[in-house]
Amino acid sequence: MKKTAVFPGSFDPLTLGHTDIIDRGLPLFDEIIIAIGTNSSKEYMFSLEERRKFIEKTYAHEPKVIVDTYQGLTIDYCKKVGSQFILRGLRNPADFEFEKAIAQTNRKMSDIETVFLLTSADTSYISSSIVRDILGNNGDVSMFVPKDVKP
Repeated sequence: MKKTAVFPGSFDPLTLGHTDIIDRGLPLFDEIIIAIGTNSSKEYMFSLEERRKFIEKTYAHEPKVIVDTYQGLTIDYCKKVGSQFILRGLRNPADFEFEKAIAQTNRKMSDIETVFLLTSADTSYISSSIVRDILGNNGDVSMFVPKDVKP
């Protein structure tokens, strides 16, 4: 049976923290679907198409990565695409507490397992919100995002 993981997020924008988790997840799964969640009530810095292109360009060389978009519950999306796993990264204890509650809820509602990977020490401080703040103040984010993310 093919092991498929969904790595959900808004990826606004894709950061080196995200790629750290994706790259380290690749040996664990036959395929990783990077699923860009959309929420009509949320304001994004980058359009859905820009975010998708950032990811597609970054992983153009990797056949095990699929990029898709979805709305609604992540577990419903997982069921739709036949994924048995949700891949999540943990940066700190606060992430763990938040993600644990979601994972336990998802497990109660389905048979989909959440797999957590700890971020590498050199990327654990990076978040999309910090990158957006730097961008909003005309700062250089090149050391925090893949080279294909060109704001």
